[in-house]
Amino acid sequence: MPRRRIAQALIMSAGLFLVAPQAVHAAQPRQSHAAATARPAVAKKPPFTAPEHVLRFIDRYHTNPEPDRLPEVVHAMSALGLFRDMDAAGIHVGFIAGVLGANPEMAEILIARMFPIPPEDQVAIVRAIAYSGLLDWKALLAKFSERMPARTVLIDRYLTGKLPVLQVAPLEKGPVVLDTNWGYYFATRSPEPVDRIIAVLAWSSEENDIEKLTIAGMAKWTLTNNATRDLDLLRHLKEQSSIRGKVVSTNLRDLIEAVEVSDTARIRKAAVTSIEELRVKGPQRNRDLAWWAQAGTTLIAAGCIAAGALGQVELALPCVIGGPLSSAAAKYLIPTK
Repeated sequence: MPRRRIAQALIMSAGLFLVAPQAVHAAQPRQSHAAATARPAVAKKPPFTAPEHVLRFIDRYHTNPEPDRLPEVVHAMSALGLFRDMDAAGIHVGFIAGVLGANPEMAEILIARMFPIPPEDQVAIVRAIAYSGLLDWKALLAKFSERMPARTVLIDRYLTGKLPVLQVAPLEKGPVVLDTNWGYYFATRSPEPVDRIIAVLAWSSEENDIEKLTIAGMAKWTLTNNATRDLDLLRHLKEQSSIRGKVVSTNLRDLIEAVEVSDTARIRKAAVTSIEELRVKGPQRNRDLAWWAQAGTTLIAAGCIAAGALGQVELALPCVIGGPLSSAAAKYLIPTK
């Protein structure tokens, strides 16, 4: 048998089929250069070009966490002016802090990618790092202080304990702390910020301090609205209603009932009524208009997230986050004098 045929027989018996490159090329259908070099398309993430896009991302974050997009959304917040009034940016700062705290292995990289950012907006970065709850938050804040020379005093106050971190920040100091706790919750679904909000329901029977009474009303209203669309939160509120003190437990059972019978408007009306009664009958201190406007903004901010239908928020509230509309937004909750 010729050598060529012997080689072919050995190859066939081993189950191997060798085909000349020319034959393979001839057997395959011709493809265009574009088709041959094409790669599977990767869905491009929509940009954050409006405040409602940012809110939608925050609202839906727990269903599909994307911590790697945090620098992108921070730059969008800055570009959209959402840090212009830091007293109205609590939800945004709390959300940033929560994402950092939930991703300690990525935190330093995420913070680095937030720069450059205008000096006036760096306050949000400083607060987010301090509020993150990371074990090494002080080291991170000190490390990035070189990129924020305009914020040296603020950074020093956090590092030396002259300013409180979120976990111990007193909620009676203003609605921004309430907002910040909600922002942290939206990023993490951690019960700790919710438990801090629940605690202030003890002020629902306040008869002298209108600030505390207002914060308690805001806490109850936001807990109610968020629980209408967050079953895990509702279950947590039910658990807490059996272990808290009398005043807090009574308020929790009341708002749980409102959620279950879809009567959240009743909670808002009750809050307005109690605030109005104290305003009329109580002392005249703590009544400045700026604080009331800020309180209204906080409620609108939390309401936007709670409703989940941007532009069609429950109770017919517009979706307002800071800016010149803050005082107009306040009228939806705050009683007129």
